[in-house]
Amino acid sequence: MDTTTISVSTALPRLDPTAVAARRRVVVTGGAGFLGSHLCEALLRRGDEVVCVDDLSTGRRENLDGFFGDPAFAFVQVDVSEPFVVDGEVDAVAHLASPASPPDYHRLPLETLAVGSRGTENALKLAVAHGARFVLASTSEVYGDPLVHPQTEDYWGNVNSVGPRSVYDEAKRFAEALAAAYARTEAADVGIVRIFNTYGPRMRPEDGRVVSSFVVQALNGDPLTIYGDGSQTRSFCYVDDLVRGLVAMLASAEPGPVNLGNPTERTVRELAELVLTITGSDSSVDHQPLPVDDPTRRRPDIGRADTALGWAPTVDAEEGLRRTVAWFAARPRAVAVAGSALAGPQAGGVPVTPPARQGDAARAS
Repeated sequence: MDTTTISVSTALPRLDPTAVAARRRVVVTGGAGFLGSHLCEALLRRGDEVVCVDDLSTGRRENLDGFFGDPAFAFVQVDVSEPFVVDGEVDAVAHLASPASPPDYHRLPLETLAVGSRGTENALKLAVAHGARFVLASTSEVYGDPLVHPQTEDYWGNVNSVGPRSVYDEAKRFAEALAAAYARTEAADVGIVRIFNTYGPRMRPEDGRVVSSFVVQALNGDPLTIYGDGSQTRSFCYVDDLVRGLVAMLASAEPGPVNLGNPTERTVRELAELVLTITGSDSSVDHQPLPVDDPTRRRPDIGRADTALGWAPTVDAEEGLRRTVAWFAARPRAVAVAGSALAGPQAGGVPVTPPARQGDAARAS
């Protein structure tokens, strides 16, 4: 199997001596995606050099448009599921590459498993070869439909390993196991973060995540699609807050796992009402059956993030949603085109409520 060699200039623009001493060269896999592009931007703003690696299967080149004139930024279109190396110094690797929304990982199931397994190992090998810090962007989905609430990092989860969501859930669980094994056997400098629901500018209008879907539907005047009765809960973190946590993890020696998310919990129905209020939309609500294995409750315990990273979110939902709505409203054509993709049952899942499972009666309140 051929190995892709990524060669980009390592020349740095003139900076003051303090900035040069602190500057790092960071490889961001999945850097053209929603979270990845914001991380690239944050790293560039703090004076780092960034090598963004993405195959553009779910990422978008336009997310990077503001960075191409920066001599500290380089973009390479590569599938990290295939072996690759990066020439020059590498101080840190942030592994964010993966489809993340349900329609994407249902559409790309084998690719999702590949990037969680082979892609993670290729990124780990890169970090080990350079003696670099490695941070894995894992997910709250490793907790499955949790029997413990709120979710702490020592909870092992309640995951269906063969269900329709398993291609994403198990890819991330395997990625965590692989990163931990590299830390034990290869002395890799590994940090694992578990990311809870995050929203903000640069989300794809058609990606099927609940915040972007509600905003697009409200702006189009379409019914807001709620799965089930809307009583299931989520905890929504604004992207700027989340990225601060990622940057802090890259700069630390914390192994994790560490939850990153907003601990304020609200129902999906409450989120829909808030979006309607902010947009001023008179859209109705369309209830659809729950997809299989859809989590009923989701809220992070962020005590470890506070202690280890000094991190906590600061942007409340109302402010974050106003910023997000403004970003989507400035793109009416893309919003209009996305409308038809968001109606009806969730793509890729079996749109029926799953049967009761053993242990559900013990679910914590």
